[in-house]
Amino acid sequence: MISLKQLHYALAVEKTLHFKKAADACNVSQSALSTAIIELERQLGTTIFERNNKQVLITSNGQLILNKAKMVKLELDGLMQISQSNKSAFINPMTIGIIPTIGPYLLPKVLPEVRRQHPDFKLKIIEEQSHILVDMVRNGDIDAAILALPFPIEGLMSFDFWQEDFYWVSHKDECPSQLQEITSEELELDKLMLLKDGHCLKDHALAACSLKNDKQDTDFDSASLHTLIQMVAGKLGTTLVPQMALDQLIHNESEIRAIHLNEPGPHRTIALIIRPNYVRTNELTLLRDIFSEQLAIKCC
Repeated sequence: MISLKQLHYALAVEKTLHFKKAADACNVSQSALSTAIIELERQLGTTIFERNNKQVLITSNGQLILNKAKMVKLELDGLMQISQSNKSAFINPMTIGIIPTIGPYLLPKVLPEVRRQHPDFKLKIIEEQSHILVDMVRNGDIDAAILALPFPIEGLMSFDFWQEDFYWVSHKDECPSQLQEITSEELELDKLMLLKDGHCLKDHALAACSLKNDKQDTDFDSASLHTLIQMVAGKLGTTLVPQMALDQLIHNESEIRAIHLNEPGPHRTIALIIRPNYVRTNELTLLRDIFSEQLAIKCC
């Protein structure tokens, strides 16, 4: 009979495409993992993995089997969670993913209150880009993800908890003192610095200004909002920053001004993303409410 352990091992190999790494991740010897997968292939009468000394490949039949194994894993996780659903909230650990352009600015504002209300709650945070976190939610690798919308999340559910606009950030010497609002038409695009491709914050900033990616023409490409602010402080250009991040990014920068981007908003929405049948939705609803309340207090 096929065992859950065999499926677990097979999914680990799919994730790593490496038997030794998969064995390490499962805390077993490589020989034990290999033996279990060979037995699984024998029981199914098909080859899941093609392997040699250099690489591991997944066969077409193997991919179908692994897709079914993921579904089994998700259903089993749901069964385990149901058994805990009648207990007090936040008794069990939870893993939430978050993108790098939200994590450093959201977490300091909300985690102290989460800890105050639920001191025994064990929360693990994983920081990754949006497309990786969406796949991790779908595969059951994490409980939920915190993303900035709009972003493709087909098949998943979202719980919005914050909406915000962008602010144009400039050195004070390059910004009229009386300026209180700015439109996208007033931006000097040749001076506008944004995050490098792959960050949804860049896409949202461009969308807020009704610009296409190919219209940005600068010699600077950054993966960090903090780096962009330092470039602005050095009079090397301007940038766009979401409201949530303003206090941390410019509170010690007396030479910098932040001006509201006067374009139809909200320019982005922050949300918790979960699977449709996730059984701990009530706990994530409580977290969402804490996030909303703390952001309303600390960002307004």
